[in-house]
Amino acid sequence: MAGSVINETRQYLTFKLNDEVFGVDVAQVREILDSINITKVPQTPEFMRGVINLRGSVVTVIDMNMKFGLTVTEKTVNTCIVVVEVAIEGETTIIGALVDSVQEVFEIEPQNIEPAPKIGTKLNTEFIKGMGKKDEKFIILLDIDKVFSSEELELVQNTNNANPIEAQ
Repeated sequence: MAGSVINETRQYLTFKLNDEVFGVDVAQVREILDSINITKVPQTPEFMRGVINLRGSVVTVIDMNMKFGLTVTEKTVNTCIVVVEVAIEGETTIIGALVDSVQEVFEIEPQNIEPAPKIGTKLNTEFIKGMGKKDEKFIILLDIDKVFSSEELELVQNTNNANPIEAQ
């Protein structure tokens, strides 16, 4: 993996999926929403839970547990949607990431970040920026721009551009 080297202190928003803690660069987070009604869109991948109306814009919601091969995110009082900006081919796409719970925002110094693990050639870990260490625990730092393939993001863009009335 040619992964990017993190050589400056950055702030990360951390969230939980099952019992694991993940972090995403706070600069790419637009907002955090309490779980709201998600409209299912027919014939989309299972991890695409549907769309929400975000102040008049259609935003696709991705179940991050399912995207990472875990179980379906169960709705609880802590379940929320992290609205992130994802860059693809020079364009910014807005995605809602459904997560089990949001933890905190904190800074990680570069010396507290280990490189992403190399897990053979068949497993793609390109979307992991590194492994942040905090209080003797690891936080998987995501490169949110690489979590989704270009085909998946094209599908998201097409869904976001669809008329929400037609999507129901």
